[in-house]
Amino acid sequence: MRIERFPLGPLWTNGYLVVGDEGRAFFVDPGGDPEEVIERLRRDALSLDAIVLTHGHVDHIAGVSRLAEETGAIIVISEADATMLSDPDESLSRWLGVSFPPTRPGRTIGDGDRLRVGGMELEFFETPGHTEGSVCVLVRHGAEHVLLSGDTLFARSVGRTDLPGGDSDALEKSLYKLASFPDTLRVLPGHGPETTIGVERQSNPYWPRLGQDA
Repeated sequence: MRIERFPLGPLWTNGYLVVGDEGRAFFVDPGGDPEEVIERLRRDALSLDAIVLTHGHVDHIAGVSRLAEETGAIIVISEADATMLSDPDESLSRWLGVSFPPTRPGRTIGDGDRLRVGGMELEFFETPGHTEGSVCVLVRHGAEHVLLSGDTLFARSVGRTDLPGGDSDALEKSLYKLASFPDTLRVLPGHGPETTIGVERQSNPYWPRLGQDA
């Protein structure tokens, strides 16, 4: 499994190109113009099977329409956040002054749903709090495991809960869910540097203290 980070959009959101067997790949959170991603796909002759969205805020979805049109990849988002793909108020695009063509998901997912791409298994975990439909994605490829945490969990921080759809109590419950993962699990967040569950368990001030026994 090969993972490449592409900071996209006005907030330099972490987009991730994840490549598995036989050149099959998926992309997570295209938050701006995906031209660089498209060039990489062409250069390496990669097949993009899916565009996975951890939630529906505009800084994570602004490039999704173009990337889907160029590649034919299906758009995957949670049921709860699906309307953000076409509603500029829900996605906060009107608020941020960022426009993008409205689109529709190819597949909506919920807690425990799975998707296979090029020998990789993606398992979706509902982690509301930043938005109602935020998800984290656990990717397995042989002995490799990585968690794509979107704006649920950052290095030593968490996503804000004061925007429409945010809920601090729900976010705390979501962190309890993540506390069940092993310390060694690599975490790739929607903003900022990567981390691990173990580092966050020890140093994140928002981490649920009882979660240390999980």
